[in-house]
Amino acid sequence: MRVLVIEDDTETADYICSSLKNLGHVVAHITDGKQGFLTALDADFDVMVVDRMLPGLDGLSLVKAIRGADVKTPILFLSAMAGLTDRVDGLEAGADDYLTKPFSFSELSARLVALARRPPLSVEETKLQVGDLEVDLLRQVASRAGQIIALQPREMRLLCYLMRHSDRVLTRTMLLEGVWDFHFDPHTNVVETHISRLRNKVDKPFETPLIHTVRGTGYSLHV
Repeated sequence: MRVLVIEDDTETADYICSSLKNLGHVVAHITDGKQGFLTALDADFDVMVVDRMLPGLDGLSLVKAIRGADVKTPILFLSAMAGLTDRVDGLEAGADDYLTKPFSFSELSARLVALARRPPLSVEETKLQVGDLEVDLLRQVASRAGQIIALQPREMRLLCYLMRHSDRVLTRTMLLEGVWDFHFDPHTNVVETHISRLRNKVDKPFETPLIHTVRGTGYSLHV
């Protein structure tokens, strides 16, 4: 793991850093809250250990700033402030875990490994865009150059699939599986029919076509 330790107590920091390094982890140590913020932005870490009482910028403000900068690296607060309110404040500031001092290194290590194993939080996709073509996924509304395009549910699904794979050539089989969930050839022209309908709505009223036929292979949507 790549661990950032932001701790101003020299004895505690030396103990944590040397123990983590002995386990084969890469460790960076910062003693100041402001410098810790800059380091968190500039480098890629798997997990951070942050003290509550720091010079320059206190731990709560530091974590809030890190989260405000959209850094999603898991953070563990390590602090002598052990009250229930202290722990709640730490978690509400954006930390993922809270361990109080004095602590066992084996527990600290286990918690850091668990945090580093967590899958990153995914950002919900709300919009697709290729050139002047847009789909608002929340409203399920397609538009091009600001003009609303009325689509049937299957047409919308096909368009979204094409847009999510823009600049790639999609075969008929890929479209059948991705849009219709067919894992066999139904021996119909369902793909061709829906592509034709999409072209009439997405391309025909506009000067530049976006849906292209790749002869003998499939289709591709691109500018």
